[in-house]
Amino acid sequence: MRRGNLFRFFLCIATPGLLAAASASAVLRAQTPPAANPPAAAAPAWAQPGSATHVQVAPPADFHRPSRNLDTPIGAFEGQSDIGAAVVPGSASFDVATGQYTINSAGYNVWYTRDEFRFLWKRMSGDVSLAADIDFPDPKGYGDRKAVLMIRQSLDDDAKAAMVALHGAGMVHLAWRPERNARVTDMEFRIGSRGGRPGGTSPDSLVTIVPKRIGIEKHGDEFALYVSLDGEPMHQFGPPIKLHLDEPFYVGIGFCSHLPETVDTAVLKNVVLENAAGRVK
Repeated sequence: MRRGNLFRFFLCIATPGLLAAASASAVLRAQTPPAANPPAAAAPAWAQPGSATHVQVAPPADFHRPSRNLDTPIGAFEGQSDIGAAVVPGSASFDVATGQYTINSAGYNVWYTRDEFRFLWKRMSGDVSLAADIDFPDPKGYGDRKAVLMIRQSLDDDAKAAMVALHGAGMVHLAWRPERNARVTDMEFRIGSRGGRPGGTSPDSLVTIVPKRIGIEKHGDEFALYVSLDGEPMHQFGPPIKLHLDEPFYVGIGFCSHLPETVDTAVLKNVVLENAAGRVK
């Protein structure tokens, strides 16, 4: 018997337990599933949406998350971001045939001193006109979810910004964060009809009118909300606000489910984006 074979023979005789243990270990590894990805961090209590038993409050003054930014073009936009990095990542798609953007996002809010939402953006300077039809496919989504048209100084979660939004329950607003890490201020519009729209239990019932289309115009340092309730030509709604943004800035569309750990969807179509004022249509 050769020396190498003799050595292997004595090894097998002397260490049957070692070989058995190695075999058992291999079987165990084969039967053990790979470790799952660690669960996303739970949203803090302050981020939970308002309910009968809970009031959503502003985040702690020092709470921020870096945004997740992708320089991947989508439709008319140069890139997209999860502003504020919601605990569940968002996504977006663009249908070239229909010109429709579908935005999926969680996120506790676009409000207070920081934001969490999916944002499709383009760097621009000068005057801007931006408008879109908005639809929420799931009628059971949270009433304060927001589809936004926004002009934003940066992609940080606490950036200075002006925006218009359509909320899930039908409210529209013109809102702005006057400085970085400052609290958002807004003008809110709830539109309804008594007797002039179908629905309601009587002619005295207030029936909410949800705008079909909203827009924002930047003209110098003035920002104005534009609305079409029933498909009529877009018209300015309320007074403009004043806010200075350094150039370039980020212009785009976005969505926030208002549920920090739950993804919802908004659809925006017939998007108009022009580098001039007076083109909201």
